[in-house]
Amino acid sequence: MTAAQPPSVVQNSGQVLPAGHEPANLGDILERVLDRGIVIAGDIRVSLLDIELLTLKLRLVIASVDTARQIGIDWWEHDPWLSSRARPPLEPGPRDPEQVEVERRSRRAARARRRDAEMEEWDDIDG
Repeated sequence: MTAAQPPSVVQNSGQVLPAGHEPANLGDILERVLDRGIVIAGDIRVSLLDIELLTLKLRLVIASVDTARQIGIDWWEHDPWLSSRARPPLEPGPRDPEQVEVERRSRRAARARRRDAEMEEWDDIDG
C-alpha cells in the first residue's frame, strides 16, 4: 500500500490556493511591496495618420522611504516644497520700507526702459 499524498491544493473560503501558501491580507501585501518596491512603467502615444501628436511616459515607483534611498531615489530631500532643509533661509526681521521702495522704483524704471526700447523697434519697422 502506498503512503497518502498531501493535497496539491487547499480550499479556503471559496479560494483555491497552492498547498503550502497561506492567504495574505492587505497589510502583508503592502508590507512586501514597500519593502521590496515595485515599478510600473508605460508609454501612451497619440497618433493621427502616422503622425505622433503626443507621447506620455509614465513611471511609477512604489516603495518605502528606506527602500527608495537604497536604490538612489531621494528627490523629496531637495524639493523646497517638501523639505525645510532645501528652502533658502528666511531674511531676519521685517524689511526696511525705504529699501523696498527703492527696489520697486528700480524695477519700474527697468520695465519702462524695456517698453521704450520695444516702442522704438516698432517705430523703426513702421517708419
